[in-house]
Amino acid sequence: MARAGRFVAGAGGNRIGRRAAIVVMIAVVVTGCAGSGSSGDEFRWLEELDSPRVQSWVASENAKTLGVLEKDPRYADNLAQAKALANAPDRLPAPEFRDGAIGNFWQDGDHQRGIWRETTLADYEAPQPQWKTVLDLDALAAAEGRNWVWEGMTCAPNRGTRCLVSLSEGGEDAVTVREFDRSTGQFVPNGFSLERGKQYVAWADDDTLLISREWQPGEKTASSYPYIVKSWQRGQPLDQAAEVLRGDPADGLGTAPQVLDGGDGHRVSMVVRRPSFFEAQFNLLVNGKPVRLALPPKSEVAGMVGTRVLVQLKDDWTTGGATFQSGSLISLDADEMARHPDDLRAKVVYIPGPQEAFQSVMTTRGHAVVTSLYDVKGRATVYTPQPDGSWTSAPVPLPDNATVYGVDADSRGETAYLSVTSLLTPSTLWSLDAASGRLAPVKSAPARFDSSRFVVEQLKADSADGTKVPYFIVHAADMKYDGSTPTIVYAYGGFGLSSTPGYNGLLGKSWLEKGGAYVIANIRGGGEYGPAWHEAALKTKRQKAFDDFAAVADDLIARNISTPRHLGIQGGSNGGLLMGVEFTQHPELWSAVDIQIPLLDMERYEQIAAGASWVGEYGSMSVPEERAFLESISPYARLKSGVKYPEPFVWTTSKDDRVGPQHARKFAARLAALGDPYFFYEATQGGHGAGANNDEKAHTSALEYTYFMRQLM
Repeated sequence: MARAGRFVAGAGGNRIGRRAAIVVMIAVVVTGCAGSGSSGDEFRWLEELDSPRVQSWVASENAKTLGVLEKDPRYADNLAQAKALANAPDRLPAPEFRDGAIGNFWQDGDHQRGIWRETTLADYEAPQPQWKTVLDLDALAAAEGRNWVWEGMTCAPNRGTRCLVSLSEGGEDAVTVREFDRSTGQFVPNGFSLERGKQYVAWADDDTLLISREWQPGEKTASSYPYIVKSWQRGQPLDQAAEVLRGDPADGLGTAPQVLDGGDGHRVSMVVRRPSFFEAQFNLLVNGKPVRLALPPKSEVAGMVGTRVLVQLKDDWTTGGATFQSGSLISLDADEMARHPDDLRAKVVYIPGPQEAFQSVMTTRGHAVVTSLYDVKGRATVYTPQPDGSWTSAPVPLPDNATVYGVDADSRGETAYLSVTSLLTPSTLWSLDAASGRLAPVKSAPARFDSSRFVVEQLKADSADGTKVPYFIVHAADMKYDGSTPTIVYAYGGFGLSSTPGYNGLLGKSWLEKGGAYVIANIRGGGEYGPAWHEAALKTKRQKAFDDFAAVADDLIARNISTPRHLGIQGGSNGGLLMGVEFTQHPELWSAVDIQIPLLDMERYEQIAAGASWVGEYGSMSVPEERAFLESISPYARLKSGVKYPEPFVWTTSKDDRVGPQHARKFAARLAALGDPYFFYEATQGGHGAGANNDEKAHTSALEYTYFMRQLM
């Protein structure tokens, strides 16, 4: 999914809390058309990825859409603005710690595919860092004739100049992995190299990799993820890699390695099997052999400080005579885990209070830095382990009423970086010494619009079952409460992921300054109030998320902020499903619906791309009760003749191997068959996103804002 992320293998240490494991996704008849699961699905052929007739259809649809939106007199300004901001040289360079250096992947007008560059910690915090280019992806792509997209780097534990670089073709989830030497700026001759595939790699040591991949054709789950983990030694032929653990092809997701680095020399290697998206089996490698840990299925191994392994709980858990609350962060002693894997004794690190939710953890050599939400507002706290196994806490005095992100931390030192932002405040990067508590702003992104003209409010709407649903709105300070304000409402509402307000210069320039308002709805299905907020909208309870979103729209109308004539909505991936449902359930509420990289055929989503991995979120057509619900809400199936639908903008990418472009194509084709107006656009590159580089993403954004202006202003 767009925000659920890839099935990512843990690569060690301080970044595990935010990226580890898998965080990362009939025969109904309606008036005028048959359900998509029936033999009457006349647009099933659009599920072919790149056949000549599909390519011809996409080209024709793109030409029609671009012929309107790109000809709109507002488009040129929107595109120029989007490109200028996407490639601005004064953007805030996000830091990543790499073996004593600070690295940064950077894209701009001269580096569309991007460069990996590095500097020292001291120089990074200077006003104008002196960067050294280590790897130029544009030059590499030109030399090899490939459309390479950067997918990250993970470095060996002791020989930190040796790193594994992951590159995808056009932004897809499948990657090619190559060993790279940061000291020479060259790929290592005869080094580790893995050809394209959905694969997950972690360094067991400087000369050993733990790898999950499709070793033989067909060795993948129904959701297209690998389930066999092997150990590969340097210099050994790949086909001689030794099997470590085998999952099951029937698993909902797959199996991948995860390696933790405690920062003081302690390391823990694990293999994590995912029977479903939200359940895991954790296997500790002891002398190279997997030992099953008695951790609860709904949990995530989130990092390591010294010998303390941090675990995020997503369900209540009783162990060692104590019960730990869902949403908590706990710690386990790594040595004790190895000795007693079936009798785990935990200590509490973080417990959420009312209206609180855990967000992420970064680890330094001796501390854990936790970010959390209180009523959807950001907090950060430093936790310090004590000799008796307990933890003490110290709040980080960051600005209130803002969003706080953990950026990165030095697992072998004590520096951590936090980003603080809001809808009207550009991101400021703060440097935190976790040991001393020293906190200082390092650098801030420049303002992109005059924020003094606008205000932000947090309001709450009453959903159909009486639940209070919060939302943030940014609007002109002198906005007239007469229903005339063009307003875009965004939401995601799935996979336990939180939608928090942040600064967006393009939103300010291309929408707010043009007289529009913008809303972020914190509907159920997300993680804004912890696991319970997510679970309230799982599977057959998902209508609650849809009702929450409609309630926010009703509240905006009741407050005379906007009206259906001026109301538009926007969401991607799981949020694209939300848009499709709102399009079909409440067509009278909107005049614009921006449906981004969506799921829309919920009767066949399990057969498309990685859809089978999300059964834990949506349910399965193989379960009667869940099938009935999926049939009842599937946007593709629920389209019918005789309904006055708003004119939507449905867009996707050909390279999306996660959700797949098939959903968007079929939805547009059915609208065409019904004679309803729509815009459809399919970018040829970009994976599960808006484009493979800054200019492509800017193009998609310009189309979106032009569309909203046409529909709402």
